[in-house]
Amino acid sequence: MRVVYTVLFVLLAVVAGVTSLVWMRSGPSPEELAALDERLQAVLTAREFTGRIEEALETRLGRPVDPELAEVGRLLFFDPILSLTQDNSCSGCHGPNVSFNGSQPIEIGVGNNGVVGPERRGPHNQRRAPTLINAAFYPRLMWDSRFSSNSLDPFRNDRGFTFPAPEGSSLSDMEHLLGAQAFTPVVNRVEMAGETFEGDNDAMRAEVTRRVEGIDAYRRMFGEVFEDIAGGAPLRYEHIAWALAEFQFTLVRADAPLDAYARGELDALTPAQKRGAIAFFTGDGCGECHIVRSFGNEMFSDFEPHVLAVPQVVPTVTNMTFDGPGADEDYGLEQQTGSYEDRYKFRTSPLRNVAYQPSYMHNGAYVCLEDAIRHHLQVSEYVRGYEPSELPRTLRAPVGPYAAMLNSAQTLIADPMQLSEEVLRDVIEFVRHGLTDPDAAPEALRYLIPATVPSGLPVHDFDFDAKLGGGC
Repeated sequence: MRVVYTVLFVLLAVVAGVTSLVWMRSGPSPEELAALDERLQAVLTAREFTGRIEEALETRLGRPVDPELAEVGRLLFFDPILSLTQDNSCSGCHGPNVSFNGSQPIEIGVGNNGVVGPERRGPHNQRRAPTLINAAFYPRLMWDSRFSSNSLDPFRNDRGFTFPAPEGSSLSDMEHLLGAQAFTPVVNRVEMAGETFEGDNDAMRAEVTRRVEGIDAYRRMFGEVFEDIAGGAPLRYEHIAWALAEFQFTLVRADAPLDAYARGELDALTPAQKRGAIAFFTGDGCGECHIVRSFGNEMFSDFEPHVLAVPQVVPTVTNMTFDGPGADEDYGLEQQTGSYEDRYKFRTSPLRNVAYQPSYMHNGAYVCLEDAIRHHLQVSEYVRGYEPSELPRTLRAPVGPYAAMLNSAQTLIADPMQLSEEVLRDVIEFVRHGLTDPDAAPEALRYLIPATVPSGLPVHDFDFDAKLGGGC
């Protein structure tokens, strides 16, 4: 029997060895890998991708980030004192537990239950809250691009910043687009202001400023940064906006495997990710809208509005009035311009760190990254067959109409790329892992949450067990 077992063992060992060799040979040969690298490096050079955008922040800003001002901004970001209703904060719609995205497919602002995660309750707004990570490099903000740098450079105000009325160009003296944007959430009735305060935008900001200035700790911290305040000058809302912007400058997380690869670390990407990157960037495909050169700032977006014909998700509980005869549509950019030509247009979503999002598209219609990508290739099928069954119950009202969206869909969507399943898998692998900075993961951001804030108001309850859509 021992002889038989010995023979069987030897045979199994031989089979295992052969199987191992076959497996090893199933990957690219050194020659094939070298050719793959040569092609991808050429593609990245042609696209002007450097992998060094993160280190460019302070050069673009023209100064170092001020840690003391950023610390004031961090506390204000998590403090409900900025909300006239005192039940929401910036972090309520941009939680570190979801990589500073919104925790809901369609965000919940005022009237919430204090939770940031799947169990957040309250009336839904109209759209998903996008991440603030790397927003310092965005030349246009919001899904309808209603906050914009006219130079297409968020670090330059020489050509002004454009906002909807009543602000218009009045915020153009702010140093950076994020500083100008910080004037807006506190006066948005459904985000942070609520409906009960009587007064215009200036009055609302004045009240917020009065409340912040009335807290000794904030007054002291601002005085340590600004000499005029230390000398007795009154706090202005500009100081609050500067602080919030400064904190957001510390949220740059743009050192993904692709960046390391572009800097010369050729093992930073797997062969599948390299193939996916080449497919992503070549032809008339993903890289035509998700650009990296010029004003794209290596953020994988052209920041332009396009019609993607995303299913119309409608809340059952909302504090917004939706568009269309059935009040079940979102007209997108048309809400700002009044032009029918802009109906259903939304800004191209930047793709860095999308694996950490809990949902995708402007209204969170998809909770899996793969579905969001496949939508671009099978738009008609995905829209016609869409059911919001994976969304929270408060977002499962009957889906809005889609025929007009499909008729308006841009050529890239109406006549999509034809990718084999194997190539598509490589593209998904590239987007999911090749563009993901580990420092943007929720656990890597937990340390930013203060135990308490100067106002004494409760900090939100951040659910770090929230499901992230990039994992499915």
